[in-house]
Amino acid sequence: MRIRTPILSRKNPRHLSTLPTINLDNDINNCLQKTRFNKPQKLFHQTPIAGNIFSCNAMMKPNLGTGQNEHAQELFDEVSLKNPASWNTFLSSLNKSQNPEVVYKGFLEMGRVGFKPKESTISTLVSAVSETKFNVLVPQVHALVVCLGLNMSMFVGPVLMKWYSRMGDVEGLGRVFDEILVKNVACWNALVSGYMEVGYFKQARRVFDKMPERDIVSWTSLIDGYIRNKWVNKARSMFNKMNQKNVVSWTVMINGYVQNERFREALKLFVLMLRSDTRPNQFTFSNVLDACAGCSYLITGLQVHSCILKFGIPQDLVLSASLVDMYAKCRNINAAFCVFESMQEKSLVSWNSLIGGYAREGLGRRALQEFDRMISTGINPNQVTMFNVLLACRGSGLVKEGESHFNSMDCKYGIQPGLEHYACMMEIYGKAGQLGNAETLIKGMILKFDVVLWGAFLRAFYLYSGLEPPEFATEGILKLKTDYPAAYAAFRKIHGGTGKRSGVIEFRPSKEMKQRRNIAKQKALSQSESPVEVK
Repeated sequence: MRIRTPILSRKNPRHLSTLPTINLDNDINNCLQKTRFNKPQKLFHQTPIAGNIFSCNAMMKPNLGTGQNEHAQELFDEVSLKNPASWNTFLSSLNKSQNPEVVYKGFLEMGRVGFKPKESTISTLVSAVSETKFNVLVPQVHALVVCLGLNMSMFVGPVLMKWYSRMGDVEGLGRVFDEILVKNVACWNALVSGYMEVGYFKQARRVFDKMPERDIVSWTSLIDGYIRNKWVNKARSMFNKMNQKNVVSWTVMINGYVQNERFREALKLFVLMLRSDTRPNQFTFSNVLDACAGCSYLITGLQVHSCILKFGIPQDLVLSASLVDMYAKCRNINAAFCVFESMQEKSLVSWNSLIGGYAREGLGRRALQEFDRMISTGINPNQVTMFNVLLACRGSGLVKEGESHFNSMDCKYGIQPGLEHYACMMEIYGKAGQLGNAETLIKGMILKFDVVLWGAFLRAFYLYSGLEPPEFATEGILKLKTDYPAAYAAFRKIHGGTGKRSGVIEFRPSKEMKQRRNIAKQKALSQSESPVEVK
C-alpha cells in the first residue's frame, strides 16, 4: 500500500461539530470501547478540528485490527499536523496487519517529511521485517540507530539481538549488547536467549551466572534454550533450581518433555504443577493433551478434559484441536467428532486429527467424506492431510480412491509426495495384490529410497508369500546402512518362506549391530494404563 501525502480537505464541511476537543475525544473513546465504529467516525469527520491526532490514533486501531488498512490510511491523511507520536502509533498499528512492506514504506515516508524516528519506531520496524524477506534491512537499521545516537536499552537493543541470533550472527549479537549503555534485565535475557539460539550453551550459562539480577524470564530463557537443543535433563535440572515458577516456566518444561516424546514425564510434571497451586492456561493444557495422545492414555485425557472444564479455560482453536487429536489417537473417535463439531472455527490441524482418527479406526470411507467436507469449506490440505487420506484408503482397501488422491497431490494441490506417501501407496497395492503397480511406482520414483519405503515394498510381497520379491528390491535394502525392525522382519520371512536361506543369513545383522541400531520390538501401550492420576 502506497503511503500518500496528507489530505488537507475536510469531509462533510456543512455539518460541523462544536464539541470541545476533550469532550470529542471522550465521546470517540467511549464509542470505540463499546465497539461502535460508525458514530465515532461521524464525530471525527464533522468536527472543525478533524486533525486532532489523539482522536485519529484512537480511530486507526480498530480499523487496522479488522484489516481495513485503506480506511486507517485515510484517517491518518486527514490529520493536518502530525507529530512523531502519531507516526509511531500509525506504524505500530500497521505492524499488527502483518504487512512488513507497508510498515517499511511508512517508515521511509516519515523520514521524508522530516521526522526523526524514536527508539519505539525502530523497534516496530525491526519487529515487522525481521521474519520476512526484508530482514536484510536490519543491519542497515542498526547502523541508522548508531548514527542517530539512539538509546538501545529498552526497545531497540533486545529486538536487534533477537534478529542477529536468528541469523546466527554471534558477532552482531555481542556488538549490540556492548553498545547498550544501561543494561537492564531484559537485555541480559536477550543475550542468554541469543546464545542459546545459536547453540553457544557455555556462553549462555556464563552470561546467566554473571547477571546482576535474574527474574523468572531469565530462568525460563535458559531452560527453553536447553530444550530447543535437546538437553532436556539439563533443562529439568535448572527448572528444579528455580525458587519461583509461574505458568510460563511450567508450560515450557512440560512442552520440552512433549517435544522430545517423553510423555509420561510431562504428565507427572503436570501433576506437580497442580500441587504447586499454579493455575494452568490453555497452552499448558494443550501440551498435556498432546502427552496423553502420544502415549494413548484415554483415562488421563478424560481427566484433563474435566480439569479444563473445571478451571473454566476458554477452548480456543489450539486447545480444541488438541482435544480432537487426543480423543482420535486414543481411539475414541465419537468423542473426537463431538469436540470437532463444537468448534466454531475449524483449523487444518483439527481436520487432520479427525480424518486421521477415522483412518486409524478402519473407517476409510468416512475419512474420505470428512476430507471432501474439508475441501468444500475452502481449506486446502497439506502433506499430513494427504497421508491420512491414503492411510484411510489403505485400511479399507480403496485402491482406485487411493490412486486418485495420490495423483491429485501434485497436480491439484501442489503437494510433492513424500516417502511416506509412496510407502502408503505401495501397501495399498500390496493388500490388493497389485504387485506390478507397486513395482512400477517404486521404479518411477525420483526421491531417494529409505528403509521405510523398502519395508513397505517388501511387506507387499510378504502378504503373498508364494511370490519372490524382485532382485533389485533385495539388493536395494541390503545396501542401506540403517536397519528398520519392520523391514528386517519382513525380509527374513519372505526369504525364509521361499527357501532362500542365504538371503536371510546375509541380511541378518550381528548381535552387536542389533544393540547398536536398536533393532527391537516396541512394547505396546494400553489405552487404559496411566502412570498418573489427575484430580
